[in-house]
Amino acid sequence: MNSTLQDASVVLVHGAWADGSCWSNIILPLRHKGLKVTAAPLPLTSLTDDATALRRVIERMTGPVILVAHAYAGAVIAAAHDDRLKSLVYIAALAPDEGETVADVFYRTAPHPNAPKLVPDKYGLIWMPEEGFGCAVAHQASPDQLAVMAAVQRPLALQCIQEKAPAPAWKTTPSWYFVAEEDRMINPQTQRFMAGRMGATVRSHRVDHAPMYTAPELVVDVVLEAAR
Repeated sequence: MNSTLQDASVVLVHGAWADGSCWSNIILPLRHKGLKVTAAPLPLTSLTDDATALRRVIERMTGPVILVAHAYAGAVIAAAHDDRLKSLVYIAALAPDEGETVADVFYRTAPHPNAPKLVPDKYGLIWMPEEGFGCAVAHQASPDQLAVMAAVQRPLALQCIQEKAPAPAWKTTPSWYFVAEEDRMINPQTQRFMAGRMGATVRSHRVDHAPMYTAPELVVDVVLEAAR
């Protein structure tokens, strides 16, 4: 890898019902290619809060920055503008346009029959039912992987999906979109719509909603392509 890419930083951004450990199969392969890698922690309390948290992580990085988002985090990386952004990578991620909400794009098409029914609790927090991980989030994952996902999950505040998105960074930053063709959480048709609207470079694979677990080598490939 050339010196320019060795100076680059990759920031991995988790989605809902997850934490930075969801990138555990991605971090070392990218580091072995000479990239600096950080998994950004999001509070999952509102889109504004999450974008602010991400910007604080970006401030700590050196050199050009590649942001990699899964699912909900697609809205977050598009809201965290920074002059050093080199590229954006969407892994089965949501990409609302200015004035849209995450819910607008998430519910653009009918849900998959196996998708869980998600409702907020009395605190306005949305939790993933444990069976939802195996039925929809990562139906190609091993039982051990599913057990860990359920154990480390963090809830998503209702405000995250109801807040209108600002002008997105993908309008001015080169973007890549990894379409998960067997996704049961975000309809692949919706993924292709968002990728096309973004003008993203599309890479499509027959994987589930969580390829960081079930096909990590494919995720690493698209991140390296964006980094180059």
